[in-house]
Amino acid sequence: MAKTLQGVVGFFKDPEMLKKAAQEVKNRNCKNFDAFTPFPVHGLEDAMGIKRSFLPWVTFLSGLTGCTLGLALQIWTSAVAWPLNVGGKPLVSLPAFIPITFECTVLLAGLATAGALFVVSGLPNFKPTILNPQITNDEFALFVSSEDSQYNEKDLKDLFQKAGAHEVRLV
Repeated sequence: MAKTLQGVVGFFKDPEMLKKAAQEVKNRNCKNFDAFTPFPVHGLEDAMGIKRSFLPWVTFLSGLTGCTLGLALQIWTSAVAWPLNVGGKPLVSLPAFIPITFECTVLLAGLATAGALFVVSGLPNFKPTILNPQITNDEFALFVSSEDSQYNEKDLKDLFQKAGAHEVRLV
């Protein structure tokens, strides 16, 4: 049986009202809440207390690893395993190695970032919960799960209405 998502959701028409409500929910020490927007809202992550992601570090370190491995493979094959002196050219010619090194960097960084994103976010989610089809068009929503330790249905409804929600609903 599928796990049912329960909580309170408030629908907003203005992103500033959504940020205000998210800040209030965060100030109440709620941890299990999320915002849904049709476009990126600058400052919402600060209002929700979301910390910077570690994914850029995954991308950087895996790109650096790809760069090192690509360059090491080319140097090893051209200077150690099969050294061929063609026309007196150097065995290790770094300008010739740049395209493969770049491709290895991009390949490993992209694959590692995609893999880390899938692992961290639990994707793919084949049965998403749809709160309201209008969220993707022109509405903003703030959802607080009933699993949160600070969950109080009546207080959250009042908070959303005071913050400017045009509709508050139990899910």
